[in-house]
Amino acid sequence: MQLNNFIGGSWQDSGGANYTAVTNPANGEELAQVRLSTSEDVDLAVKAAKEAQKKWALVPAPKRADYLYAIGNLMKERKEHLAQVLTREMGKVIEEGRGEVQEGIDMAFYMAGEGRRLFGETVPSELQDKFAMSVRAPIGVVGLITPWNFPVAIATWKSFPAIVAGNTFVWKPATETPMMAYEMAKIFEEVGLPTGVANIVFGSGSEVGTAMIEHPDVRVISFTGSTETGRHVAETGGRHLKKVSLEMGGKNAVIVMDDADIDLAVEGILWSAFGTAGQRCTACSRVIVHKDVKEELETKLLASMKHLTIGDGLDESVKIGPVINGKALEKIQSYVEIGKEEGAKLLAGGNVLTDGDFAKGHYFEPTLFTDVKWDSRLAQEEIFGPVVSLIEVSSLEEAIEVNNSVVYGLSSSIFSKDVNKVFRAQRDLDTGIVYVNAGTTGAEIHLPFGGTKGTGNGHRDSGVAALDVFTEWKSIYVDFSGKLQRAQIDTE
Repeated sequence: MQLNNFIGGSWQDSGGANYTAVTNPANGEELAQVRLSTSEDVDLAVKAAKEAQKKWALVPAPKRADYLYAIGNLMKERKEHLAQVLTREMGKVIEEGRGEVQEGIDMAFYMAGEGRRLFGETVPSELQDKFAMSVRAPIGVVGLITPWNFPVAIATWKSFPAIVAGNTFVWKPATETPMMAYEMAKIFEEVGLPTGVANIVFGSGSEVGTAMIEHPDVRVISFTGSTETGRHVAETGGRHLKKVSLEMGGKNAVIVMDDADIDLAVEGILWSAFGTAGQRCTACSRVIVHKDVKEELETKLLASMKHLTIGDGLDESVKIGPVINGKALEKIQSYVEIGKEEGAKLLAGGNVLTDGDFAKGHYFEPTLFTDVKWDSRLAQEEIFGPVVSLIEVSSLEEAIEVNNSVVYGLSSSIFSKDVNKVFRAQRDLDTGIVYVNAGTTGAEIHLPFGGTKGTGNGHRDSGVAALDVFTEWKSIYVDFSGKLQRAQIDTE
């Protein structure tokens, strides 16, 4: 199977000479070949998007929303097929694949509802016979750069608000997971989304991503990926005066206080830390635990980890699938060695799995360290794999300080039955998302998603806040007095 670009409503071969294989990380099976596109392909896509946007912006927003309803319904019909494709190319277990597709369905229906809102404001003027209001206006062509770990959910967070707001887009999916973009393009085509509204260009970040960021007709860049790459996107986009929305890394923590329900905390940690094999920006990689319950938590965590089955995500009994590729395995293994060198105690895991069927894929054992120093590399740097560090504290204040000590600020969690502790934590944890008596993952699409510090640059995906990325505010004044009235001057 060869994947071609989707540009201007048609499937087009790239001018690039090189291909890359798309492989199943569970077993090494080749799923497709995708051409690595060039800057010329990006230019073609941007031209198609720019031409289409002129007409698309004039379509009434409720009519634009009708396409999202149709997209959501088609995704709903194909939910199982999409989940199977997702699991094969990315590796997450099928239950999570279904959940991710459902997130895209939810986003379609939610943003379709915004087609009858897109609220602005009407405000009283300080002058007689004058009307004042603000409206949301589309920006134009937007560039979407999405990661491999949530190849459909994050794409819908970005593309659906862009569509309903009256923009057109060029989307560069991750090279590891282009098949979900291909499936979405087929859906766009089938529902009759007007030519050029949605364009997909496959290829590398260095070639396709850079061309999008530097293209003068792409006015918005919405990027999800590593903090290092995000800084480059921000720097390059800033030089071109583009609006840049960044959602980047995380070093998320679950705080377990001495009055917590330990069994519930264990469930939350397991799901947060080892779901998607730890390859989530919201994954729990630190557990900040009160000294009075540390031993109990360790014991129960270790006992529960023994029941985590590892294997091909298409097997309904499997709880943890593979990591994305061999490079990811090497990075995870390197952090295990760093943890040992720093004096942390390895309680479980820490190994690449290579025996039997594991040899065909990319599998890493769920890993638990204890006695981790809060300022160690293991506790400060993003690993993006199934590795968790236990850090002991003696108070809520210390727990909050440790949580806030990292350069990231995406998600945090506290397990406690004390309402006073909970409200102090909600106030003082410096992350964009705070969970109470739940893990650090599982954002719902009608709330803003994003973080502070090294996680983002102030914008948000999802929720109504996503519309701020893809619209400009336009203030409109209508003076029907029949004379010149000067604000702040002719007010007496």
